Amino acid sequence: MSDFATVTRALDLPFAEAIDFLREKLSVTSTGWTDVWQKANAKAFTVAGATTESLIEDFRREVMRALESGTTLQEFRQGFDEIVRKHGWEHVGKPGWRARVIYEANLSMAYSAGRYAQQTEPETLLAFPYWQYVHSGARHPRKQHLAWNGLVLSATDPFWDWAYPPNGWGCGCRVRPVSEGGMRRQGRSATDVAPARIETTTVNRRTGEVLKGSEGVDPGFDYNPGKAWRDQPAGSVPGLES
Repeated sequence: MSDFATVTRALDLPFAEAIDFLREKLSVTSTGWTDVWQKANAKAFTVAGATTESLIEDFRREVMRALESGTTLQEFRQGFDEIVRKHGWEHVGKPGWRARVIYEANLSMAYSAGRYAQQTEPETLLAFPYWQYVHSGARHPRKQHLAWNGLVLSATDPFWDWAYPPNGWGCGCRVRPVSEGGMRRQGRSATDVAPARIETTTVNRRTGEVLKGSEGVDPGFDYNPGKAWRDQPAGSVPGLES
């Protein structure tokens, strides 16, 4: 079972919020993966190195089909190969690997944003005021993600602003809503202490730009996709000219 199995199983049946998240994005061309950075990804559909609108739109349609119809990774790879041939696109990495990155990154973000939208409905928060970090069960886990497994915090804790999964490429972690009764069944009388956010820096080898991040989270993933989607105005991409 792959590290991404948790997310792909959940996406066998699409739900409206995840589809809306992807559908409402603006298509943005880019020359590299840091051109559209962090929260901007909640509002922009982009594929690193895809520099023409027609190429972006073809990838967008293929990803939408995957989300709406439950297209498998193997089927997506076939569509990826057809798009590459059509546009003569010279991409970084082997085709199978690159297709998987596009497929998993976009579907996991849509899943995350959709679930966040559901979990923050007023009636849902009233019934489930706590959230629990659930590790994916990956065969080769990130140590920090595994350390967060089982962590229970208030749904409004700032931790979720920077560590609401996915927390990296191929991350299949998720958030489980917990009720007062659920807390008691776990033998808990209070929430855990939230981990402190420790700032990190990464240098973009292509541009030399210093990129700030958070320890335990892959560069560019230290934000909450659903919150960024909800809080930013429609039709705009934070950090980019509209």
